[in-house]
Amino acid sequence: MNILARSGQFPAIIAVGILVLLIPSASTIAQVAPPSSYAPVVERESFDAVVKRMQAAKAGIAQRHNQLLQTRYDLSDRSENIAKMSRGKSVQAGTRVRLHEGVSWEQLAGMSPAQVKSKNLWPAGFYPLPHPNHPEGGMLFPKYHIDEINRQEQRDLTRFDLDYDLPTHFLPEYPPAIYLTTRPDLGDVSQGKVVTIDNYYGLFNGILNPKQLEGLRLLVGTFPQQQFNATHDRRSLKAHRGVTCFDCHVNGHTNAATHLVGDIRPQEFRHRIDTPTLRGVNIQRLFGSQRALKTVEDFTEFEQRAAYFDGDPTIATKKGANVLERGSQVHAMAEFEAILDFPPAPKLNVFGKLDESIATEQEMRGQKLFFGKAQCAVCHSAPYYTDNLMHNLKAERFFKTKNILGRTATADGPIKTFPLRGIKDSPPYLHDGRLLTLEDTVEFFNLVLELKLNQQEKADLVAFMLCL
Repeated sequence: MNILARSGQFPAIIAVGILVLLIPSASTIAQVAPPSSYAPVVERESFDAVVKRMQAAKAGIAQRHNQLLQTRYDLSDRSENIAKMSRGKSVQAGTRVRLHEGVSWEQLAGMSPAQVKSKNLWPAGFYPLPHPNHPEGGMLFPKYHIDEINRQEQRDLTRFDLDYDLPTHFLPEYPPAIYLTTRPDLGDVSQGKVVTIDNYYGLFNGILNPKQLEGLRLLVGTFPQQQFNATHDRRSLKAHRGVTCFDCHVNGHTNAATHLVGDIRPQEFRHRIDTPTLRGVNIQRLFGSQRALKTVEDFTEFEQRAAYFDGDPTIATKKGANVLERGSQVHAMAEFEAILDFPPAPKLNVFGKLDESIATEQEMRGQKLFFGKAQCAVCHSAPYYTDNLMHNLKAERFFKTKNILGRTATADGPIKTFPLRGIKDSPPYLHDGRLLTLEDTVEFFNLVLELKLNQQEKADLVAFMLCL
């Protein structure tokens, strides 16, 4: 001690000790840090530690989420109606949202929004649907798509921390058909295959022009993304090439892959995404459920610059932002997207209405309701069944704000009107996939719009929408 004091080092050591005591630990910083719009760029754990921690928590997270789904829905496989998707998969039938004990749909529809709210009777399945791990979020793919991409490209989309949540029978058929506005004579041009970098040229050379073919190449090409990249804060075990546009929008349609929107903060207010189909983007004028980007080119460029990285350009810089060249690459991608057509609807005439000579009486009754009492056509006008606007349903009139496994259920705000053409091919429904069947969707809007439809009218509406 005396030697240190004489050498002049003792005061310095004391100062360092005091400084160490004053520097807060990482956990203390996390506790006192204010909310931020930015994700952390510097990792505070090793990659191996993150993997170990998240894999240990995986089973418990899945169990809690699956219990939520079982509480909210009847998840059984029931396709007793005769409706089929474009390539033959059965459409799930029946209302799957569970009601509170002792309450019927008719009783619920007879109450005012204030009564439903005060009695806490809003069905659990009508609340916003959380991501399988909402505090974590990120792109998550159905198992059958992971397997197919692994088979074709040896590119593994498995996450070490999470698995996809919804049963396969509630998802779109796989692989989906591809219809082109430029070649309707060809029908489904997919040849029953999932289009990837491995086969796109053989499938489309001679059908597309050079710009469209280049656009398709980019749509099936890999780009770094938040969970799938080469940095240590990824969610794949191995350093990753990234994801493709068609990993979610398979064959220009959808496989119901999920994610969280990039344009809302904080995390608990972010909406889960049900990947929408790209069929019919040529007739749409808004892109993104709430961003309302005005062209598919804007949306394509935005996805690559920010949305792939939870809307955080700082993270995009770290993980490998893909800045596309607007005049050629973005343009080429949009050229292909713009020729993706809706599936055939043989019962519709050139005005998008039913052909009375081949439609059933029930389908005709459903059409009359759709354009009349049910008020559907106020937003979903023929022939493509969208008004290309945004609307606020104000469903929060019916329930009190609550937290559901990390997702704060409150007002959703205005959401774009998605086209209903080909709707039977695109389950689940609503922007976050909270409605598993068309019957669920009719019940939801019957309550939210206070329509007072009876059971027959609801069934007639579903019969009509299966024709679109």
